[in-house]
Amino acid sequence: MRYFFFLFISAFTFAQQTKKVDFKTMDASLSFDVPQKKVMGRVRYTFEVFDKKTDTIYIDARNMKFSDVKVNGKRKTGWAASATALKLYRDYKKGKNTVEFNYEAQPKQTLYFVKDGTRDQIWTQGQGKYTSHWLPSFDDVNEKVVFNMTVLYPDGYTVLANGQLKDRSKEGIQQNWHYEMEKPMSSYLVMLAIGTFDKQSELSASGTPLEYYLRHEDLDKYGPTYRDSKRIFDFLEKEIGVKYPWGIYRQVPVLDFLYAGMENTTSTIFAQDFVVDETGFNDRTYINVNAHELAHQWFGDLITAESGKHHWLQEGFATYYALLAEKELYGEDHFNYELYQMAERLQQAAKTDTIPVMNEKASVLSFYQKGAWALHVLREGVGHETFRTAVKNYLEKYGFKNVTTDNFLAEINKVSSYDTNAFRKRWLEKGGFEVNEALSLLNKNEFMQLYLKLGDLSDKRFAEKKPIYLQILQSDQFYPVKEEVIFQTAEVPFEEKAELVRYAMKTGDIRLRQAVARTVTTIPKDFVEEYITLLNDNSYITKEIALNILCSKFPERQAEFLDKSNGWVGFNDKNLRILWLSLAYGAKDYRVADKEKFYAEIQEYSSPKYESTVRQNALANLLYLAKPDPVMLQNLVNAAGHHKWQFVKFAKDSIRGLLKKEGYRAQFESLLPSLPESDRKRLEGLLTEK
Repeated sequence: MRYFFFLFISAFTFAQQTKKVDFKTMDASLSFDVPQKKVMGRVRYTFEVFDKKTDTIYIDARNMKFSDVKVNGKRKTGWAASATALKLYRDYKKGKNTVEFNYEAQPKQTLYFVKDGTRDQIWTQGQGKYTSHWLPSFDDVNEKVVFNMTVLYPDGYTVLANGQLKDRSKEGIQQNWHYEMEKPMSSYLVMLAIGTFDKQSELSASGTPLEYYLRHEDLDKYGPTYRDSKRIFDFLEKEIGVKYPWGIYRQVPVLDFLYAGMENTTSTIFAQDFVVDETGFNDRTYINVNAHELAHQWFGDLITAESGKHHWLQEGFATYYALLAEKELYGEDHFNYELYQMAERLQQAAKTDTIPVMNEKASVLSFYQKGAWALHVLREGVGHETFRTAVKNYLEKYGFKNVTTDNFLAEINKVSSYDTNAFRKRWLEKGGFEVNEALSLLNKNEFMQLYLKLGDLSDKRFAEKKPIYLQILQSDQFYPVKEEVIFQTAEVPFEEKAELVRYAMKTGDIRLRQAVARTVTTIPKDFVEEYITLLNDNSYITKEIALNILCSKFPERQAEFLDKSNGWVGFNDKNLRILWLSLAYGAKDYRVADKEKFYAEIQEYSSPKYESTVRQNALANLLYLAKPDPVMLQNLVNAAGHHKWQFVKFAKDSIRGLLKKEGYRAQFESLLPSLPESDRKRLEGLLTEK
């Protein structure tokens, strides 16, 4: 009981630190031991003490070793290190102070060392309060600091950090990269990204340098990956009404990133999956993530929510402003359709999710999408120009500070008579989703009126609906309503819907043709040749669906389809190549002499040499092929120790599923003596689960 009380007092004391101490600047010089996955550095903080009675000052630091600690230049100073913090308890004074120290850490999270073939990548993901795992800093988002970093790394690599690159100098076979910030930010926004990147640059309309990075082998993907980046930047700066606050903006994709993107101040890191070619752009784009992370530079970086309770002020704003950017690019119908899809998800989630937006335990869906819907309701309620004025005032008043929901709504109240109290209760403090209010806003859009009316046709016989469906397909309506027509005919026999399907195919619209690929899974003889043309579409998803269905439904023509698709690769996860190898391996009498070579290539893709998306795709196909394969099982066990939680879940769930099948437990047990220690312990844990 005393121990618990001590922990409570310590946490409470630390939470109060920002009231007594203000850390101003950090200057860090860092280097790395890549084989040991270790970071070493010399750090200097300046800070101001407000209360001379302050007895202990904390700097968050997870499992770090410290040496040569000096407070105000004194070597023999009072300090101690725990598993979570560096604690200073002597030699500082009221007013301005400095602390300097050496440190080293082998972080188990937040700073990641990954392989890019024979090269290395290092990148960070500090969202929340995790930067203290690799850099002594502050888990409290209310402590804002000007972070400056100098990084020593071997020549031939690019080092990116927050702020402006002020200097680059050779030091033997290594280079020093010196970055400086001008304004303060919360620690979770500190970043590093190190790799072999190429750069392209342009200037925004207001003169801000925009830098776009890619790996050298992806140079031909600059256009589709970064499409409309400048237009998005210029739009957001104009729409928000406050000049971009950080001087420079850069974006860099990294391998095996944990999420879609992260809005580190001045420097967004995003997932390699969004690096696409022209065909891939038709299926998956970086546009929304691009706009979302850029919007965070204002909403989250410039102003930061005081606590988790107000997290929607970051994610709701970023989600909504990304939609506004898409509206600028793709129009009003697109904007409303995206809002409708969010509303559908929120209405479904509301059946079980009763936690309101203004609660630190709210779901990701609530913070992001319900938060965005709340802003849409507010913007429509007060008027677009009034809303823009309030947002501008809000940002200018609280720039480089922390904010609450009250701060934002107070700015709305200053320029509008809108009832923000009622709004707050309905959208922020109440669980569920306000369906009727959302529908009333969506119905202002003519396209959405038509789309929603399609649902009213569900009770009618197909013969009654067919003329309406055909009329919609032949119209110039926004594509989702036409797509919905095809989806609604999924269970209708082909001979009844043939006219609709053939019309959709003849439009040449990639999305309508893909809807046909998804819904026509029983292919009549007189439609086969038409269906085969889907293999020519500029869509990796359509190609994948069509190849799979054709090889399944027409085994006698598999060789023809496989010859046509040989050499396809697809997305970064090699979806088409791995599918082709699996189909070719399983196809009877097709290139029999190459069967083992096909299998070995899939097996290779499942190894640690490749990014997790490639590995997961390969492992899923190997599991489907169900060939006794100790190499695959070993790669599956290795995957369960990856840093990417989504991949870990896939691997562990797959192992648990195999252990329920006859013979697999013995196969896994036979692997134990040959596994590395970490993999062996992981597998032993799974084997002993009940």
